[in-house]
Amino acid sequence: MTGTPASSVLFPRVAFIGIGLIGSSLARAMRQHGLVGTIACHTSSDGSMEHAKELGVVDEVYRSAAEAVRGADLVVLAVPIGANAACAEAMASGLKPGAIVTDVGSVKQSVIRDVSPFLPDSVAFVPGHPLAGTEHSGPDAGFAELFISRWCILTPPPGTPEAAVARVRALWEAVGSKVDVMEPGHHDRVLAITSHLPHLIAYTIVGTADDLASDAKQEVIKYSASGFRDFTRIAASDPTMWRDIFLNNREAVLEIVQRFTEDLTALQRAIRWGEGEVLFDLFTRTRAIRRGIIDQGQAYGSGIAPPPVPEKVE
Repeated sequence: MTGTPASSVLFPRVAFIGIGLIGSSLARAMRQHGLVGTIACHTSSDGSMEHAKELGVVDEVYRSAAEAVRGADLVVLAVPIGANAACAEAMASGLKPGAIVTDVGSVKQSVIRDVSPFLPDSVAFVPGHPLAGTEHSGPDAGFAELFISRWCILTPPPGTPEAAVARVRALWEAVGSKVDVMEPGHHDRVLAITSHLPHLIAYTIVGTADDLASDAKQEVIKYSASGFRDFTRIAASDPTMWRDIFLNNREAVLEIVQRFTEDLTALQRAIRWGEGEVLFDLFTRTRAIRRGIIDQGQAYGSGIAPPPVPEKVE
């Protein structure tokens, strides 16, 4: 449908189950790089798949997951983590032998737990997590450049065919990502501190501001300095997605929250007792870590363009 030369197509037919920010960005990137022939899609009845077709992000839309995945070489689960089991069960009968199923979720142990039981033995499962995103959601929010210079972590369960892992790796590398393979439990512990805790803190800060008296709350919004504005940007992220992330990675998140609480108590003590040297040493160490993030090219302003603001859809 796109006129892509057959020699450059990595997956002749791809089916997306869910087409929000990540799914629509990956579909756009695959199209842009000539990696796909036809893109099919199924979502819940919220109008997003029809809109994605209007935008040209997908070619075909289907009312059932089983119909959408029929004949697909690659199936991408791009739904909230809590919906994975139901989606996997619904699409299982339509999967062809030799197909590869992957996902884009932020928690990997739970997706393996929820999806694997429904997949036929003839289908390979290669869970994935692109470490990219914005606070926006929906098919309008996607853009093909989202994954450039960003990490994508693959967490294949034991026994996954190496050829399937290699094809999924090739996909992510072709759209600009750096790819690593990681044990699922280790992934969940790492992401608990690098992604899940920051979101939890951002939600908490905004919640604290919301609990202030009405006049103080308005001043917080009116006079938001860059620190409050920039740090709380991620508090605008999709609430369903983040509810599911915290519930499905609860053990790792609770462990990190406990450690953070202990560190925050120590910081509180240093402020109370005027221990300036303690504060200075901490801020010096954390400044070095921030510089390391920039040196690794994982911050906007390090050669990575910030995400565009989606146009408002009336």
